Amino acid sequence: MEADMDVGPPERGHCVGNPLFRTKSIERILADSDAPEHRLKRTLTAWDLTGLGIGAIIGTGIFVLIGTAIVGDAHRPGAGPGIMLSFILSGITCALAALCYAEFAAMIPVAGSAYTYSYATLGEFLAWLTGWNLILEYGVACVAVAIGWSGYFNNILKLCGLELPYWATHPPGADGGIANIPAAIIVLLVTGILIVGVKESARATCGIVLIKLAVIAFFIAVGTSSVDMANWSPFMPFGFAGVGAAAAIVFFAYIGFDAVSTTAEEAKNPQRDLPIGIFASLAICTVLYISVAAVLTGLVPYSQIDVHAPVAEGLRMAGFKWGAAIVATGAVAGITSVLVVMMLGQIRVFFAMSRDGLLGPWLSGVHPKFRTPHHATYLTGVAVAIMAALIPIGEAADMTNIGTLFAFVLVCVGIIVLRYTQPNHPRPFRMPFMPVVPILGVLACLGLMYFLPWMTWIRFFVWTLIGILVYATYGMRHSKLATRPSTKQAEAPRPA
Repeated sequence: MEADMDVGPPERGHCVGNPLFRTKSIERILADSDAPEHRLKRTLTAWDLTGLGIGAIIGTGIFVLIGTAIVGDAHRPGAGPGIMLSFILSGITCALAALCYAEFAAMIPVAGSAYTYSYATLGEFLAWLTGWNLILEYGVACVAVAIGWSGYFNNILKLCGLELPYWATHPPGADGGIANIPAAIIVLLVTGILIVGVKESARATCGIVLIKLAVIAFFIAVGTSSVDMANWSPFMPFGFAGVGAAAAIVFFAYIGFDAVSTTAEEAKNPQRDLPIGIFASLAICTVLYISVAAVLTGLVPYSQIDVHAPVAEGLRMAGFKWGAAIVATGAVAGITSVLVVMMLGQIRVFFAMSRDGLLGPWLSGVHPKFRTPHHATYLTGVAVAIMAALIPIGEAADMTNIGTLFAFVLVCVGIIVLRYTQPNHPRPFRMPFMPVVPILGVLACLGLMYFLPWMTWIRFFVWTLIGILVYATYGMRHSKLATRPSTKQAEAPRPA
């Protein structure tokens, strides 16, 4: 009896002989997630999922990256007041991908997000590449967010008359830095929260979300009275090239909804609550982003916006110094919640890939009391803390974005494949306008990828090549699909 249960439904493509295209059936994915040794605790509601989504979406993108997107840098032009259009373009791209995510998440409510969806539709190799690039997405994002948190935290200390020594707030270098200690400390604190439990993490995130939503509402309310519409002219100083380049930057601000789908295995009613969490968080944040962009570019001329703390400095330059201190405090809270959800996403991807045998089995260990993947949490927390303390991260948003956009493309393609291969499978949420929506999603993602700098593409290909080597030397041979008995073996009669 035990042997029969272990075999489970045969995987489509498993017996073809080519491991690159073997897929994992939805039935097997759901069965593996319910195995006692890997089962996670289902505690999240629609409110929790929406809070996690807003917690991940509103943070570094709106408090830091919006400045670079408006002004531009040495590698690309800025959008100027046209940043409002940039947020709309990125929001539409994410909405198209979100429709595909929602159908997948309701059908396959397990950890792993785009990695798991690719495994069920496009084959093991593309699933591995998706997971490998999700590791890049979340890992680099966590480091960048932690460093951004440290910068805002140091600004608040300065406003209070305190200042940490330079060596303790900067990575090693010729200028005297030794380690960014605040960045490492916040990562380790978040790691502790994530080990205790995802429900506790969601509660902490939702509390922080309320704080930063209040701060954003405060900025809009105070700033609106001082908006000078003359600052909106010229609206697109560098034309659509600037708007498109800025959209590729601020896309970083939207990727939090992907993290919502990584927690599917811990949702109480994933078939109903996951689509709600994805769409609600995306809609709320898009409206807030456009509103903040309109107020910020109306307060001061776009060329004078500070790229390091644009929202807080915008209020200060408009004469609201007390308001700048409030916004800076809210930024620390906002960036903290982003770090929580980004690390949560990273950990769940590690967990899902390990459970499938593509990464070491140690990573899929579950804490006996808290029912959280504590081994993957330890690894993620320590690695991110070390990198945040010692490495100066440049162009981190671009690296995060290209990995995310690649994953979005595969999700959009995968939903078309699954509609064709399993048209009668139950779909609690059914995406409308098939296949127009996923095709438009692919084109929109590729369009944003086009605007990313060529150095980002080079790094992306190097990371992908490293991933291919890891899969060829470890993942291909240790995959659970490779070691599971074939269909014929499973169905062979037993001796009397």
